[in-house]
Amino acid sequence: MRDPLHLRPVQFVDTPVGRDGEVARLAGGMLWFAAYEVIEGGRRRTVPITALADLLQDDRAARLHARITAPRAALTLGERTLRFDQPSVAAILNVTPDSFSDGGTHGGDPAEAASAGVAMAAAGAAIIDVGGESTRPGAPVVWEGDEITRVVPVIERLARSGTLVSIDTRKAGVMEAALAAGAGIVNDVAALMWDDRALEVVARAGCPVVLMHSPDPKSGGHGSHGYSDVLTDVFDWLGARIDAVVAGGVDRARIIVDPGIGFGKTLSENLALLNGLAIFHGLGCPILLGASRKRMIGALSNEAAADARLGGSIALALKGVEAGAQLLRVHDVAETVQAVRVWRGLRDQALVAR
Repeated sequence: MRDPLHLRPVQFVDTPVGRDGEVARLAGGMLWFAAYEVIEGGRRRTVPITALADLLQDDRAARLHARITAPRAALTLGERTLRFDQPSVAAILNVTPDSFSDGGTHGGDPAEAASAGVAMAAAGAAIIDVGGESTRPGAPVVWEGDEITRVVPVIERLARSGTLVSIDTRKAGVMEAALAAGAGIVNDVAALMWDDRALEVVARAGCPVVLMHSPDPKSGGHGSHGYSDVLTDVFDWLGARIDAVVAGGVDRARIIVDPGIGFGKTLSENLALLNGLAIFHGLGCPILLGASRKRMIGALSNEAAADARLGGSIALALKGVEAGAQLLRVHDVAETVQAVRVWRGLRDQALVAR
C-alpha cells in the first residue's frame, strides 16, 4: 500500500509583490511560500509553486494544497470575533495548586484570578484559557466537582467583563459547567477522548474545540511512543481525529489543532515538530502552539527553571508565528504580545515597501 503523501510549505518569502504565480498564500494569513517539501514513503523532495501542475494531478496533493491555502474563517463568539488572518495570543490562567509553572499563583481566590485574566486581556490576549487541573507528568486526576468549583467562579467573572474564555479540561461535566458559565471554547488535551461524553457535549453546544495530539490521551498523554516520523505521524493522527469529531457532529470550521508539544515526545521529536510546523496547515484548521515554558526550553538552556524560560518561550512563539500558527498559548502575555506586534510591523513593512 502506498504511503500517504504530505505537503509542507517551505521557502517563505518577504512579500508576494511582483511574484504572481511564483508564491502561494498560507491559510489566508500574512505569509507566502514558494515551494512545497513533498514527503512520501520516507523520501523528501522540493516542488516549486511554479511547477505544481503535475503534483496536483494527485487527488490527495490537490486536497492538501487547497486546505493549506484556504483562508481560515473567523469565529463569532457572542459579541467577540476571533480572527485567524494574523497571530493571536491565548493567555494561560491556571487555577490549580500544582501546575508545572504557575501552580498556586491564581488558586483559591476567584476574584483575584479573574482580575489577573482581565489584566491579561488588557495586555493583548485574545483568549483567556482557564484550567482547573494540572496536566504535567504525574499530576493526580482532579475530581470533576473540585475542578468545576475551581473554574466556574473565575469564568463567570471573566465572561461578565466581556473577555473571551476557553476552558482547558478533558472532562465532559466540566465542559458543560464552564460553557454554561460563559466560556466559548473547549480546549482538550485529550482531543475529546478521555471522557466518553466529551464529543457529545461539544457537538451539542456547537462551540469551537481545540484538539491536541498525545500518544495516549485516555491515560494522561505523557506515555512513551515510537514514531516512524513524528511529523507525519502526528499529522495523520490529528487528521483521523478531526474526521472522527466531524462525524460526531462538530463543524470542521470550528476545530483548532494543537500538535501537543511536550506530550509523549522527546526533545528531538519536539524540535522536529516545531521545525516542520507548517505541515499542519494541510489539516485545514487553525493551529494552536503551546510551547510556553515547556521542559524542552530547560533542556536546551542549562536546565533553566520553569519561571526562567521567558527567552526560550518567546523564541518558540516567534518560530510558530513564522510557520503561520494562528494562536499562541502562553504564560507571559505582555512580552509575547509585544514580540508578535513587532513581527507584525516587520511583515507590514515588507508587504508595502517596494
